[in-house]
Amino acid sequence: MKKSSLFLALLFLGSFLYAQSNEALLERALFDLPDISFKKLPTILSGLLQYDVRVKQPLDHQHPEKGYFYQQVRLTHHGFDRPTVITTQGYQIGFGKSEIEAILDGNHLNVEHRFFGESMPDIVQWEYLTLEQVTADLHHINQLFRKLYPGKWVSTGISKGGQTTIFYRYFYPDDVDVSIPYVAPFNNSLEDKRIYTFLDTVGSDECRKNIYEFQVYMLQHKKEALERLKWFSKGADLNYKYLGSLDKAFEYAVLEYSFSFWQWGHSCATIPKGGDFDDALAHFLSVSDIGFFSDRDMTGYASHYYQAATQMGYYGYNIQPFKEYLTQFKENPLASFAPTGSNPPPYNNSLNEKVDQWLKDKGNNFLYIYGGSDTWSADRIIPSAKVNSKSFILPGTDHGRARIRNMDAKMKQSFAEQLKQWLGADVDLSVLGGK
Repeated sequence: MKKSSLFLALLFLGSFLYAQSNEALLERALFDLPDISFKKLPTILSGLLQYDVRVKQPLDHQHPEKGYFYQQVRLTHHGFDRPTVITTQGYQIGFGKSEIEAILDGNHLNVEHRFFGESMPDIVQWEYLTLEQVTADLHHINQLFRKLYPGKWVSTGISKGGQTTIFYRYFYPDDVDVSIPYVAPFNNSLEDKRIYTFLDTVGSDECRKNIYEFQVYMLQHKKEALERLKWFSKGADLNYKYLGSLDKAFEYAVLEYSFSFWQWGHSCATIPKGGDFDDALAHFLSVSDIGFFSDRDMTGYASHYYQAATQMGYYGYNIQPFKEYLTQFKENPLASFAPTGSNPPPYNNSLNEKVDQWLKDKGNNFLYIYGGSDTWSADRIIPSAKVNSKSFILPGTDHGRARIRNMDAKMKQSFAEQLKQWLGADVDLSVLGGK
């Protein structure tokens, strides 16, 4: 065997033995943790160790005797000496490598939200779906895995997951060193009227005019729309028993159109102006999906709506410009819908008020990321002069594209320098690609 071939063989063998040793150490450590079970997942291209973990969580952290459920966590191991990123999902778990995990070469604990996806008790008891309980879940996971990963910790989440990151830091300020919420609104009521101001001012006058005229056009052609949507809904197996009728779901969808248009970055050039009605309806559904108001989604997002209606707040629809065309609404409807049989307590904004004040006075080491044209940026957090936190707003960017990889060079540099300063760890943005 040639020397070069022997060297490569020994290098491969050494890497293999190291990986085997690392796996054995990790699994031994996981086995010693209480309240968890785990299963190794097939190694993907990255070669990193990944595990499906189930964490036993009390329904009520103050009274563990009331029962428990198992919370889904996806662990990606980079090294015992690496920083650790905890992703606070707002819904069911979403898989894939997070930007923060990538730029820090950090361990990743991807945590599904309580009462979503596979993290469900046998019977949903809605009174235990509170932000106090949600963040206690995260704290329990933090305390367990700190035994494996004693270094720096970062929490992050997107949209509702970003909101969860904010509340988590409020209740457990010492769990992580830095918090990075993406596109996270912070609502001040069940009908946060900052949304209306945003929709009245975002983009150009011409584009807003075209959006309004298209919404009116759809309402004026409701009869034709309902006839087609009846067959569309039948084919898609959509029902509207919760709202009471397809007619009401359609009017909701028309009112939702402007919100979704800006949230998801649709082009003003795509808005139809007359022409074929079927083309107009296809465009309408591509922006404001009628299925969002069907029983399917009412059930799928039940836990989300419960939280919005009780603690987190949400948004509504300003019907004033459309009153003469609407038949289902006499006053502004809310976009939150209490789950059937949940009997939620009245909305209480007291926690939001406390957190808002805490963020202004003590909310340090936050890096907020927002899209300038995303509807949810209307409710963004603006760091006060009392704290060191920073906000990064990507101009003309929507909910799905407001990411580090899409920042310009100057913004990226500022973000990386601040993160490195707070963590004392290398931050490699080149792994993200982008601009």
